Amino acid sequence: MSDDVHPGQCRCGAIRIQASGAPLVTMACHCTGCQRMTGGAYSVSSFYPADRFEVTKGRTVRGGMKTGPDHEFCPECMSWMFTTAKEIEGFVNVRSTMFDDAPRHRPFVEMCRREALPGAVSGAARSYEGFPEGSEYPKLIADYATWDGRVKQ
Repeated sequence: MSDDVHPGQCRCGAIRIQASGAPLVTMACHCTGCQRMTGGAYSVSSFYPADRFEVTKGRTVRGGMKTGPDHEFCPECMSWMFTTAKEIEGFVNVRSTMFDDAPRHRPFVEMCRREALPGAVSGAARSYEGFPEGSEYPKLIADYATWDGRVKQ
């Protein structure tokens, strides 16, 4: 997946996105905020450097809590597309389900297991009851780069 281009879109197609290369890491978040924003058991995301991600069609609108992270949505169908935040400046957390090749973005790490709905399983290789400590991310990123569980086409 390293040299690939990953196009994607919202549900209605008004917003098109594209990421280049392999994500730094893929994640599933079981926090109640993600559950409520996705309407599902957890959110799945692919973490990219901002310079390898772009909106290629349309313009997103900010949504969610409107404080803290900038959650970007399609203004037409309201699909949650991606998130940026000052805490992760220079990076973007893209909702993996927006990619045309979403199955290739299988979650490597899951977080907030203590908030998980009964029976909700992501299949991630690593699991945390809360969020990983900031100091753990470099190792998670390095381990993801060599993980053989990524789906190949």
